[in-house]
Amino acid sequence: MHKIMFVCHGNICRSPMAEFILKDMAEKSGLSEEFEIRSSATSTEEIWNGVGNPVYPPAKRELESHGLSCGGKRAVQLQKSDYEKYDLFIGMDSANIRNMNRIFGSDPDRKIKKMMDYTNRGGDVADPWYSDRFDIAFRDIYDGCEGLFKELTDK
Repeated sequence: MHKIMFVCHGNICRSPMAEFILKDMAEKSGLSEEFEIRSSATSTEEIWNGVGNPVYPPAKRELESHGLSCGGKRAVQLQKSDYEKYDLFIGMDSANIRNMNRIFGSDPDRKIKKMMDYTNRGGDVADPWYSDRFDIAFRDIYDGCEGLFKELTDK
């Protein structure tokens, strides 16, 4: 079982996009039972009185344009206790990596990775919250998920 947690700042754009892209890849390959895939935020900015905001509408529309649904997903915050529950924590940018290390205190098992490290481009997934380029974020996240999926399954 591969237990993957995608992480971004608010858990309303990039990390939920990654969650549903990788879930779709696993399902289409008949490997859903071999994966536990979730996403979370390093901040509480999108969580009010314990209830997270839903996926940001432009991110939801971008997923839907590729036939993917994110219905019911709400932002949740990454917890220190998650470190023992998951095999990999995939951050979307350098700030996410820094904040995950802060939340966990350290990364002794080297579980923290960056999404674009699973591509041949490297770097960060640009935050579409600021650029409004959800298509570019989707492309980068899709390519990262494809590389991650291949690494984990040899497919």
